Amino acid sequence: MSDGFVVREARPEEAERVIEIYQWLFAPPGSVPPGWDPSAATRRWSAASRGQDSLTLVAEAADGALVGLCTGYIDIESVRYGQRCWVEDLAVDPDARSQGVGAALLAAAREWGAERGATHLELDSGEARHDAHRFYEREAPAWRSNQYSWVLDR
Repeated sequence: MSDGFVVREARPEEAERVIEIYQWLFAPPGSVPPGWDPSAATRRWSAASRGQDSLTLVAEAADGALVGLCTGYIDIESVRYGQRCWVEDLAVDPDARSQGVGAALLAAAREWGAERGATHLELDSGEARHDAHRFYEREAPAWRSNQYSWVLDR
């Protein structure tokens, strides 16, 4: 327990609660991703949560409310850097920000990645997320980069 919350792995039966947290990422300055489908997201999260190389951490307050989320994946083994741990989603309840929740989730993801042989952890953050960027800078990243994405035609 840390300052009124505990970080733990999400449980399969919490799928609906986990997917609801994504709304924190969609609120301004974020936005709903094109084609967002909560049912499809629930199926994808349920499948990922059973994998050996994926993790969903939640921060749970003393009253049982979920106040944070972090998803991590062991994915590519880079020729240059070695095994990567990728944080896909990191979200904290707007009412719980600046209380150590994000730092605790990120630290737990870093530990999980290291335990699985990852040499580094990476994530990306939308350009408009200035508050998140200040948080990441306080967490002392080893390097920064720009990320570019394309939506693929199907």
